[in-house]
Amino acid sequence: MDASLLSPHLLPDDDLSRDNCKEYLSRFLGWLHERFDAGDNIIELVATRSLYMDQLLTRLWHKFGFDQETHLTLIAVGGYGRGELHPHSDIDLLILYEGDDLDEGLGLRIGEFIALLWDLKLEVGQSVRNVAECTQQGLADITVATNLIEARYITGNLGGFETLQQATRPEVFWPSEDFFRAKRAEQAQRHQQFLGTAYKLEPDLKSNPGGLRDIQTLAWVARRHFGATTLYEMTSHGFLNRAEYRELLDCQNFLWKVRFALHMAINRGDNRLLFDRQRTVAEMLGFEGEVNRPVEQMMKRFYQTVRRVSELNEMLLQLFDEAILGNTAMDVRRISDEFQLRGRLIDAVDAELFAQDPAAILRLFYQIAQHPEIAGIHSATLRQLREARRKLDCWLQEIPECRRLFMALLRHPNGIGQPLTLMHKYGILAAYLPQWNLIVGQMQFDMFHAYTVDEHTHRLLKNIHHFPTSASRQTHPLCHEIVNRLRKPELLCIAALFHDIAKGRRGDHSELGAVDALEFCQLHGLDRYESRLVAWLVRHHLLMSVTAQRRDIHDPEVVTDFAQKVRDEQHLDLLYCLTVADICATNDSLWNDWKGTLLRELYFTTQKALRQGLENPPDIRLRIRENQRQARQLLSQRHLDDASITALWSDFKADYFLRHSPEQIAWHSRHILEQEGAGETPLVTIGKHPTRGGSEVFIYCRDTPNLFATVASALDQKNLNIHDAQIMSSRSGYVLDTFIVLEPNGEPISPNRTATIRKALEKALQEPGKLVLRNKPLSRRHRQFSVPTRVVFLPHKGENRHTLLELTALDTPGLLARIGAVFQQCGLSLHAAKITTIGERVEDFFSLTNRAGEPLTQAEQLALEEKLVHQLNPQEQES
Repeated sequence: MDASLLSPHLLPDDDLSRDNCKEYLSRFLGWLHERFDAGDNIIELVATRSLYMDQLLTRLWHKFGFDQETHLTLIAVGGYGRGELHPHSDIDLLILYEGDDLDEGLGLRIGEFIALLWDLKLEVGQSVRNVAECTQQGLADITVATNLIEARYITGNLGGFETLQQATRPEVFWPSEDFFRAKRAEQAQRHQQFLGTAYKLEPDLKSNPGGLRDIQTLAWVARRHFGATTLYEMTSHGFLNRAEYRELLDCQNFLWKVRFALHMAINRGDNRLLFDRQRTVAEMLGFEGEVNRPVEQMMKRFYQTVRRVSELNEMLLQLFDEAILGNTAMDVRRISDEFQLRGRLIDAVDAELFAQDPAAILRLFYQIAQHPEIAGIHSATLRQLREARRKLDCWLQEIPECRRLFMALLRHPNGIGQPLTLMHKYGILAAYLPQWNLIVGQMQFDMFHAYTVDEHTHRLLKNIHHFPTSASRQTHPLCHEIVNRLRKPELLCIAALFHDIAKGRRGDHSELGAVDALEFCQLHGLDRYESRLVAWLVRHHLLMSVTAQRRDIHDPEVVTDFAQKVRDEQHLDLLYCLTVADICATNDSLWNDWKGTLLRELYFTTQKALRQGLENPPDIRLRIRENQRQARQLLSQRHLDDASITALWSDFKADYFLRHSPEQIAWHSRHILEQEGAGETPLVTIGKHPTRGGSEVFIYCRDTPNLFATVASALDQKNLNIHDAQIMSSRSGYVLDTFIVLEPNGEPISPNRTATIRKALEKALQEPGKLVLRNKPLSRRHRQFSVPTRVVFLPHKGENRHTLLELTALDTPGLLARIGAVFQQCGLSLHAAKITTIGERVEDFFSLTNRAGEPLTQAEQLALEEKLVHQLNPQEQES
């Protein structure tokens, strides 16, 4: 490239037209891209763009004649002031003028100058102020103050810049003590916006805990107090040793590379590493592999990097707190021969403790369990811990004393609370368990899991720790009851620790994790029964969730099959608690009352089956009679005629009374009997049953073709999600269909929407052949995923006369309506449905029969599979 295009100060004056400058900037951006791809040093590339902008702005400043205005100064602030400009970083400018007022004509010319910069597609943030206005704004806003402290002279009146520097020196403007307090509070508030975790799957490179802002916070504080303008200068003040400086620089450089590539990939300044950008950025950074491997490798490196930054940030802010604010704890007290408390921070008495005796690392965390008042680890001990962790020559679990202490932690009432959180945070779990080390930062490229594997497991353990508390009695009463009666709760903790520990390895993570768990239990002295129990929980940790959400739990054979796998109440208790904790730890919006209802129903039904003995199956006829008796009693309270009830029920098949509760039967019957001209017009009623966690939609009308697809389409139009459906018909050809629906936020239907939804359904049912599918494009996130449609026919069990179908597909608008239309085209009757959405995909369960009311033949199954794949696979439709 022509040297003048890299150095704008070499350009002739007549070349500085708007169009020419646009061309120069475009070509320079292309050159930056080429050099980045060639592997040039990221620090030099970032500095080169800053230097380029200095030169171009200086030339344009002169072109507008501002060099003749002796009272004007052009100053870079913010990241530009630090000399750090990524491809599309904001160019923050301060135009400083002397005097009280700016000449109107000069103000117009400055406006033209800024307008030109915007025309050049530069993201400019500008302010035009005098020194008094700068200090006034800065004293009121820490962000403005920080920008001013980073101010760097570009061109114009140097004296004005020096005056600004004098006006913003620590003695008169934001003393270092106040500045430190404000920046620390600012960081805490920013972290809180991310719920205190660095492990979200769509992070913000700047604002994320452990992101670039945390490094900048250290630099800002050091600059204000010590005058250190670079990270390296912190080493001369004794806050960073050389190894820590190199580590912090390495972290910054990686985050800079990701940010540089992100700006190039999206061609604008945005720091959010969203799903639809991650693959492109990973490829630009040279990560290789099949399918999602490049993304997972890059994100794993990212999460490991932000963990290191967070650790260094915490340690240095503690040191700054002592140096700047003088907060050296006066109330130092010994709590053991090895440890003391400095205020609420634990500190090792001997600076070489961990290096001389690695088992002392576990003793540190056991002391934290013993002393709930401890809030964290003192900076000196944290530094010692970091250094000892790096120098370990074996896994901590290989040391007998460490194994004893680890089990003592798991058995301690506080052990999986603060101690385990800090062990996870500071990399001690990864130093203890070799398998945990493999999942640190391990992401799952999907829309279902909101956290990395290690952070998800950590949150699961926190949920288990929370179950015995009084607060959990309200949110998870059954878990509260079970955990408080467990004789050995550590078995649940070990199962939780290993349930996902084999994620990312080849093979079934449940099977591989069970092997790891068994070895762990044997190594840590558990007996044969306990070891096998833990391994069973790991191997089957998804069993209860799958059964409750994707099987017909009103089918006695499903319950019996589940009970046979569970075997006894101890297995059931532990599996229930593990399942609830797992779902709640997967993402913040996954748990809802509907899932809670399903799991509790399965738990109590299974418990009853185990207690009466699996060799004594429930008497179905007795259950039907009891449901009818209780429902009739409820209806009698409404003064409904007993003969009318008997006549109505004579039209209902026995299966209806088996699959509905007495409350549901009474509710349905009352509305049918009270409807004028019952059966002539569709009956639609919507009730909220808090015990079932969702809104129940009941439909009673003559059976018509495409009825399920019609209802699904109408509910989809109202932005409601179907989670369960019981599709039944009476002997005289009426349908008794029940749908459990939820709003998108997982709540029951909002009361103010009930009437409009009912009317929409009634209208749709009067025109059952008229399907209206929402013409809604896939979301930004959904477009990143390819989920081939997969149809699996489950094997028949016992006397089941239905064909059970499991369908996996990409979650798209109007999906259920299209599925229902396929069933209609194939002449099939739908009897039950379970709708489960897992991130970007659905895993739905349907119970079907053919026209003759029989299970589907092999040929019918094949035809149905082909139609579903053709209708639901985007690739099939495109071809």
